[in-house]
Amino acid sequence: MGLSENEIKIAIRRFLETNFFLPNNAAGVLDNDSFLEKGIVDSTGILELIGFIQDEYKFEVVDAEILPENMDSIAHLTAYILKKARGIPKES
Repeated sequence: MGLSENEIKIAIRRFLETNFFLPNNAAGVLDNDSFLEKGIVDSTGILELIGFIQDEYKFEVVDAEILPENMDSIAHLTAYILKKARGIPKES
């Protein structure tokens, strides 16, 4: 799977714009902005985000991976997707 970091970030921003209310669209969301702290995505929205990841990138998100360091910002989510796509095991 030949994914680039930029392509993933664009796809995440597009998903956020389409599925969540963002007053200034996803361009106003910085890569390191916390989805939960900034009110971008709530706990139910995380489930929608996981569904998007699984559909878009064709891998399973297991419960143990649903952590803020994987899911709570564009930067974290991008790094997580790249690691999963490349088959890099989760760090202990």
